Amino acid sequence: MKNKILHTDKELVQMYLKGDKKALMILVKKWHQPFCKIAFSYVNSSVVAKDIAQESWVVIINKLKTLEDANKFKSWAIQIVKRKALDYLRKKQRQTKHITFYKEDVEIEEEFQESINDKKDKLSKAIKELTIAHQQVIRLFYVEERSLTEISELLKVSVGTVKSRLFHAREKLKNTIK
Repeated sequence: MKNKILHTDKELVQMYLKGDKKALMILVKKWHQPFCKIAFSYVNSSVVAKDIAQESWVVIINKLKTLEDANKFKSWAIQIVKRKALDYLRKKQRQTKHITFYKEDVEIEEEFQESINDKKDKLSKAIKELTIAHQQVIRLFYVEERSLTEISELLKVSVGTVKSRLFHAREKLKNTIK
């Protein structure tokens, strides 16, 4: 059986800060699994928990020089893991909100489009129920955007007749659509 020299977290941190890379490996071996378990308790996904633990190690290693009291490594590192897990949950919640808002916007847009299509269908049916003279005036005025004078010349009727037909066509459409 091999003899293993057990070091405290404080000693391992101090050894790593002095340049001993093996000390860091020992710290990671000692704490990686507990960090995964802590992260898992927040996110309920082992894959995500491992990612969080990995990201936490990056922060821990980069900020290890700022740790004032090496005796507090455990609590300091656990706080980093917890913050990373909470960050993940907040990010996930924001994404879920965006997806929910997007779905609601799409649903509203679809309902709006259906409403417009329904109104177009009703209007088309109502126009087809008009007399030919009224249909002509509606098409020329609204679709082809002709002036009353142009319509008068095309249909060879007076401007007053065009106005009258346009008025009566609108009235019939209003009543039919309601």
